Amino acid sequence: MNPAQFMTIFISAVFINNVILSRFLGLCSFVAISKETKPALAMSLAVMFVTTMSSIITWFIYRFLLIPFNLTYLRTISFILVIATFVQFVEMVIKKTSPPLYRFFGIYLPLITVNCAVLGVAVLNIDMFFVNAKALPGSFYYSVFQGICVGLGYTIAMLLMSGIRERLDLCNVPKSVKDFPLAFIIASIMSLSFLGFNGFKF
Repeated sequence: MNPAQFMTIFISAVFINNVILSRFLGLCSFVAISKETKPALAMSLAVMFVTTMSSIITWFIYRFLLIPFNLTYLRTISFILVIATFVQFVEMVIKKTSPPLYRFFGIYLPLITVNCAVLGVAVLNIDMFFVNAKALPGSFYYSVFQGICVGLGYTIAMLLMSGIRERLDLCNVPKSVKDFPLAFIIASIMSLSFLGFNGFKF
């Protein structure tokens, strides 16, 4: 394992190729849940948990099941099943420990199952760390770390967005752009600011 590779994965996943602001994945929950900081943080932690755990399980499934039996064409279906399992687990935990938070999430919590950000990191791990159906040295650790970093990048974007929107609630905003229109404008500006990280060289 190369420590420089871990640093590259961290900077790339969190800043340069931020899953929301650069890859534009998972925008539905990003816009809908980012009205307040506490729910945004809770959703971010749930997404980070799912991305990390799904990175672990999908690596084993692809390495020891799909490749040996020439079933790599079932990659997407199998990955979605893994993600759905962990989302169901997270949903049950939140429902049991914090019913108000569960009610606030509403339909957006089970929608993590089809959140393209979560599926995207699982597919990205395979594309980056497998070559010719063979795992690169250290690919498991790189995949897990990338799952964590993608979740961290998601968290940063959510907290930035929720902080801005909470402040805007105190401002006199025209009705024509209030709520979702303004949220998309803010997201666009944030995305442009994250483009500045593309100047990083490795």
